[in-house]
Amino acid sequence: MDIKEFFEQSAGRWFSQRTSHHLAFKQAENGKSNITIEMIAADAPEVVQLCQQYEVDPALALCGARVTWDGTMDWDEEKHQGSTVLVPVADPDKPNEGKLLREMGYAEKAPVAGRYIMGDDQALTLITDYETMYSEERLWFASPNLRLRTSILKRFGGFSMASLSSEIRMGVTKSAQESQDAAARA
Repeated sequence: MDIKEFFEQSAGRWFSQRTSHHLAFKQAENGKSNITIEMIAADAPEVVQLCQQYEVDPALALCGARVTWDGTMDWDEEKHQGSTVLVPVADPDKPNEGKLLREMGYAEKAPVAGRYIMGDDQALTLITDYETMYSEERLWFASPNLRLRTSILKRFGGFSMASLSSEIRMGVTKSAQESQDAAARA
């Protein structure tokens, strides 16, 4: 599986349950989110704009995805909502690795470009160096409708949080259904 196939397989509506361990406080926190992942054509205006923002040739974009989330965490009453566009750009020397351009980061709410590695085990690893922290996420499919995710955050030279999420597909978006139909015809 390559990064584009991973994105296509991820398209749809997901329910996510997460347990986060805040290591400095020696406490755990649970959260729930509804996540929607929609594929975007590699030549779509938002993909081209994001490439230009990072001074990357838009012709190098493999695809795009819009991720929208709406969730809650145990520790606060605040709703966690947002949306971002993701664009993978392969390394010409290592086709299963490259940059992942993000309209908005996960750990810090600012545009950020990270790295991705699509492993031989079909797991996707995302590595992002933010201004004040380091994030590493690993995502894989246990089955077509069950995706698992682990993540670690490091701040100030040490681990500060580790998380485990299980994401269950609740429905397929129109663009995801079109991708699945096209794959079935191929």
